[in-house]
Amino acid sequence: MKAFLPILILFTLISCKNDPKKEKTEINTEINSEEIVDSLRVSDRNFEMQQKTLNLKRRELLEKKDSKAELQNLLISKSFLKEGDWYTLDFKYPYLNEKIKPQFENFNEYISKHYVDAKGVEKQILEEKRLCDSLGIPKQNEKRMVDYKIYNLNDRLISVLFYKENHYTGAAHAAYTFDCLNFDLERATFMNYEDFFNNGSEEELREILNELLKEKINSGEMYYDCWAISADDFFNAKNNFVINDDVVEYYFDDCVICPSYTGTYSIKIPLKMLMPVLRKYKKNPLLG
Repeated sequence: MKAFLPILILFTLISCKNDPKKEKTEINTEINSEEIVDSLRVSDRNFEMQQKTLNLKRRELLEKKDSKAELQNLLISKSFLKEGDWYTLDFKYPYLNEKIKPQFENFNEYISKHYVDAKGVEKQILEEKRLCDSLGIPKQNEKRMVDYKIYNLNDRLISVLFYKENHYTGAAHAAYTFDCLNFDLERATFMNYEDFFNNGSEEELREILNELLKEKINSGEMYYDCWAISADDFFNAKNNFVINDDVVEYYFDDCVICPSYTGTYSIKIPLKMLMPVLRKYKKNPLLG
């Protein structure tokens, strides 16, 4: 909003010189101007800090090491690229080598059905575009990029992290969403939350996650403006974890536990903290 200085009408030269109200108005005007300048400087500093942490957060995700190299005989990496008039689809995804085990067809069929759905993504983008056009937002190229990390646990289990980079019209930067899959290589079946953890243990596990998140927030690092995981958010993401050595790592979409410009996308839980909620049976890979 524009600030307008009051128009002072001079009655006499004497009254101007001796009028204390005029002096007070001038002082207040100077103070208000300084406050405005200071607030702009703070805003600039905040923006620069947010951009810095946003870039760091994104880089940490993209540069995470996984097990692709050691799984090269098992893994067949595939890609799909399509450029339309108003969108670009760039998908990378894994298949498993069915020559090693024909039952791996289960995994490949699931990936084809749920992660290589180009027509479904195209429809979503075009529908969003019509909505944006109706709001008067200039047409821009929508981008959907999907890539993955994969981890191997004792040659018994693979964990796949799909991270989706979404460039929406009018957004200042990309937003990230996540999906995780855990696949038992011996039985050629997918495993869900209940295959690893006790039935009804969701609230206990959520408390463990919030305890770790609270430690991060209190550390004063890049977790400022983050908040606790709600029961609904955890229920929606309870299968969104990968297993890497002795750590279970939960992933959350942008703005579920932290705003896009701070924090991280995941929380690592050491296996020893999970012992009270682990399901005790021999098919649980987390029990060795």
